[in-house]
Amino acid sequence: MTDIEREPWRDLDLFAPTPEHQLLAESLREFVVREVEPQAADHDRAERFNHALFLKAGDLGLLGVTIPEEYGGAGLDPIAAVQVLEALSTSDPGFGLAVLAHSILFTQNCYVNGNEEQRKRILPKAVSGEWIGGMCMTEPGVGTDVMGMATTATADGDDYIITGVKTFITNGGIDENTLGDIFIVYAATGPREISSFLVEKGMDGFALGQKWVDKLGMRASYTTELVFNDVRVPKVNLLGEIGEGTKHMMRNLEIERLTLAAQATGIAQRSLQVMTGYANERKAFGKPIRDFGQIQRYIAETFAEWRSARSFVYDTARRINLANTGQRVDADATKLFAAQVGKRAADAAMQVLGGNGYMGEYVVERLWRDAKLLEIGGGTLEAHHKNLTKDLCRDPSLLS
Repeated sequence: MTDIEREPWRDLDLFAPTPEHQLLAESLREFVVREVEPQAADHDRAERFNHALFLKAGDLGLLGVTIPEEYGGAGLDPIAAVQVLEALSTSDPGFGLAVLAHSILFTQNCYVNGNEEQRKRILPKAVSGEWIGGMCMTEPGVGTDVMGMATTATADGDDYIITGVKTFITNGGIDENTLGDIFIVYAATGPREISSFLVEKGMDGFALGQKWVDKLGMRASYTTELVFNDVRVPKVNLLGEIGEGTKHMMRNLEIERLTLAAQATGIAQRSLQVMTGYANERKAFGKPIRDFGQIQRYIAETFAEWRSARSFVYDTARRINLANTGQRVDADATKLFAAQVGKRAADAAMQVLGGNGYMGEYVVERLWRDAKLLEIGGGTLEAHHKNLTKDLCRDPSLLS
């Protein structure tokens, strides 16, 4: 077949299929090089969230790519969300996690599950970065078993009274003295009944708890406890209807897991870039280490896994519908595979670099630490094993 006879669909870029996605990719490349990379190592060492950089991301439109234009967003799709989180994570996965918690766990969640009044009041401030938001699900004694949460919301006149403690909350604060602006809080409203509430900074009884310090990785995101001491939340801040919290949670987990998988492919991409560059430059026994079989194995297998994971992530992004549920199989499988690929890639890069890879001045040490969270946060590997086995055994047509 000649070039003239080549079918147009063969030239489709899986990773930037439209002019809008291509423009976004170019903007992201420039933003990462100019703004993200220069600050990444310092903010990791200081365990400090870069609020100024977050505001720049808002100015560039990166905090609401899946939100319709009428609320200040870009009106794009899950592919755009994947592009953002992948690109940021080639440089600073910790900052990327802060963006994910805000744009996906809070903003996208609020758009899909909120009413029109809530959308108009909240989304423009969230998309611009004026407000920083997050999502509160995990508790000191409750992780994967969300139905066992102890935080409660009790109706009292025109309000709900929320009592409890949430932990490991990304964007819970901006710094040790500054609470985040707004959160979606999941709370029990009855036996095995969970509802979603919008809790805002300034509500009496809502306070910043301890900051989690000395984290293994993702140190550029602020992680804290949030305390709800009889917080009075007006009923207009109920998200959806009473008892819909579990549905909200499951729907949002699908896009959360997809974008976490995108963080893993970003880590893998940067790890490959570092190890191939080093293999070209470093010499041992009189020749570049790229000529040694073990180094070749690390590079070749990492490349194959990265390409496979990235294609899987973007294919899932192409097909996922943000308004629906029931897409757990692809979301879980994507994160299950990509999270492990990201960690293996960073580990391989450290091996290729040897002692240099172990040192803080080389980015792979940080990527290696950051990658581990992706096997835990947003659903552990074991939760994905359980979900996938359950769904595939129940519906064998998924294997057709």
